Amino acid sequence: MTVQPISKSKATLPQTIPLFPLSGALLLPNGQLPLNIFEPRYLRMIDDALGGARSIGMIQPMESAPGGKTPALYDVGCAGRITSFTESGDGRYLITLTGVRRFRLIEEVDAETPYRTARADWDTFESDVHKDVSGEEIDRDLFIEIMGDYLDAESLKTDWDAVDEAPIDALVVSLAMGCPFAPNEKQALLEAKTVADRAECLMALMEMSGGDEPGGGPLQ
Repeated sequence: MTVQPISKSKATLPQTIPLFPLSGALLLPNGQLPLNIFEPRYLRMIDDALGGARSIGMIQPMESAPGGKTPALYDVGCAGRITSFTESGDGRYLITLTGVRRFRLIEEVDAETPYRTARADWDTFESDVHKDVSGEEIDRDLFIEIMGDYLDAESLKTDWDAVDEAPIDALVVSLAMGCPFAPNEKQALLEAKTVADRAECLMALMEMSGGDEPGGGPLQ
């Protein structure tokens, strides 16, 4: 099943949103995140979302809580729209979330659901509604050079023809979401104010990497 993306305007976004806490997973506005859903509580969440606004809030948990307690969450996440949905033959859901707009978590709410739900503040990231032209400030040649050095260090592969054709803002989103950075580094990329700010952060992270833990897989 494929559905059309929703508007980014505040009027179309829910006041409360189901949360999918997933460490190391980054969703950015206009990015696409494939997910393999198999836990019963999140299968229920997808069912509920498909019957409603089709929106899910991707957010990262903080460090694991002691004694099996529910971990605290970072206070910034990104709402995604379910834009593709497939049922596997073994009870899993294969979905794609398309990033719509970032939010600040106000507070979690008690809900009679097995998954976590929260009130979201959309005003903090109102800039996500508008076209970000700051990508014009990015030195594309420098960005590509640093990217190439990082991919070599991490033994990662990419489609360089696709890189050459991609707009710089799309390239920044794809690289930020796909690179195996630490959760706190992913969070910094999420909270970057503009595309240019995110590119600057991304280049710094790539330059700091020593390539000690090669990934070996292709970078989408």
